[in-house]
Amino acid sequence: EYAGGHVAVANLNLEIREGSFFGLLGPNGAGKTTLIGSVCNLVRPTSGELRIHGFDHRSREAQHLVGLAEQDINVDRFLSIRQMLVYHGGYHGASRRAARERADELLALFRLESKADGRAYELSGGMQRRLVLARALMHRPRLLILDEPTAGVDVELRTEIWRLVKSLNAAGTTILLTTHYLEEAETLCDEVALMREGQIVADG
Repeated sequence: EYAGGHVAVANLNLEIREGSFFGLLGPNGAGKTTLIGSVCNLVRPTSGELRIHGFDHRSREAQHLVGLAEQDINVDRFLSIRQMLVYHGGYHGASRRAARERADELLALFRLESKADGRAYELSGGMQRRLVLARALMHRPRLLILDEPTAGVDVELRTEIWRLVKSLNAAGTTILLTTHYLEEAETLCDEVALMREGQIVADG
C-alpha cells in the first residue's frame, strides 16, 4: 500500500521454481514493477512475506542472490563502463581482481570490449541495454529479474538478448521476466502468470 491508500499488490501468492524461466505478464499498472521492487528491497511491502531461496528478501544473503536488469537505463555518468561493472562486483563482495576478471568476461560476452573505457551515456540505446544486463550478472545471481528487457529494441538485439538469457537459464539461473510481448513469453518461458490490478488472475 502506497501513501494515500493506493494498494498496488494485494492477496498475491506466487512461488517460482528454482531453475525455471518464469514470465509475468500484465498491462501497465498491474503491479509488476511494485512486485519486483519489493523482491529487490527497493519498495517496502506493508504486509506479507517474501523469501528468496529461503532467505528473507531484506537480508544481505537474499540480495546477493538477486540480479536486476531494470527497464529504465540507470547508468552512472561518471564511471567508465569497466569501472561501473567492477564497482558493482565489489558492492557484492568480490575482490578487485575477481571483479575485473568478471567484468572482462562480461564485456566480451556482450561485445562491449571496445567501449570499456568510455562512458555509458556515449553508447547507443541497444548497447546500454546490454550493459544493464551485464551489470546484473556481475555477481552471478541465482535469480535474474528482467523487467521488460527488450522494450524499444530492434529485432536483431531482441533475438540476441533472447539467446543470452536462454543460455543462462539452461546453465541453472532462475529467471523472472516481465514483458508485454506474448511472443517473448511464449519463446522463453516455461511458466507464466497474468497479473492484473495487483493480483495473479491466471497462471500455468
